[in-house]
Amino acid sequence: MPLDPNQRTRLLAAKARALVGDATGIDQSELRTTPFTGGAMVHVGEALWCLLDDGAIRSFGPAMVLADRERFETFHVMAESEATSGVLARRAAQFTNGPSVWRIEGRTLVAAVPAPTPVPVEPSAAARELIGMLTAAGVDVSVEHGEIRGELRGLEIARVVESPDGTRLEVGVGRHDREAFTMVHGNLPTALALESVISSVDAVRRAEAEAHPLRHLAPEGWLRWRLVHDPQLIGARELRPVQPPLSRDSVKDVGASIAVGLDDKGASIVVACSVGIDLDVVPTAADARALNDPSARVVIVVPERDDHPATRKLASQLLGPAEVVGLSGEWRESETAS
Repeated sequence: MPLDPNQRTRLLAAKARALVGDATGIDQSELRTTPFTGGAMVHVGEALWCLLDDGAIRSFGPAMVLADRERFETFHVMAESEATSGVLARRAAQFTNGPSVWRIEGRTLVAAVPAPTPVPVEPSAAARELIGMLTAAGVDVSVEHGEIRGELRGLEIARVVESPDGTRLEVGVGRHDREAFTMVHGNLPTALALESVISSVDAVRRAEAEAHPLRHLAPEGWLRWRLVHDPQLIGARELRPVQPPLSRDSVKDVGASIAVGLDDKGASIVVACSVGIDLDVVPTAADARALNDPSARVVIVVPERDDHPATRKLASQLLGPAEVVGLSGEWRESETAS
């Protein structure tokens, strides 16, 4: 049985105290811990130690903001696995004041080795053959970590799935919806199934539509879709969608949507789109730059209401040029796109 959140919080706090106590030689009873989303914080004089639960990479940005706000002289981040600590070390290296990142081995802390930037995975030839069906239906095609997806205003409504039984196009919003659609409409030709899903989603995923769950899913993707169609909104000449540095398991996953392109002067830019106050958009944007073009300028785009000073301050600490753009007005619809 999984631990309930309170038990997990207490366990992480006890583990953080033990690790920091062993690393600093300070008795655990003298260490002060504070809860933190996705981990635990330990205060040691002018130093802050943060234990991130394994896989809680998205808590890295908020942890950096907290360390800066409290004006700690040194900041340390601890993570359990080689994969998580490696990604955190890679992202920490993108900041002028990046923390020291440690990998946990038993009760010992070892300096984490930055993970290499992921190499884009090309879909198979069989998978690529199904792209034509998506484009013929007027669906935007994106490739993320080797998987071909069909999107409508930034929301995934279809995916090319490869299995031992063959390669096929599944339709539906997310894995569970795709499975349910297949069970109920398994005999419907794929093209007609895709047309049905497009019609249903298109009716509710519009700026003028009434409140609906599909209108609120993947807002970052919708914002990126708008910018790809209207790049001049941020002073860009052209933009195209690219995969995020880390794969997404679900359409409900929150995280920046990434695009690359050229600004109005022809210089390379990497754009990270975010909706809501997401402090992890900054390290994600830096990671996307390292993946796509280390010399590019980072542009973090958010709706004006989500343009938070903490995001701007964290962005100012990135190595290399970066800026935050707050879009005013209604960003969900494009007059030039269908």
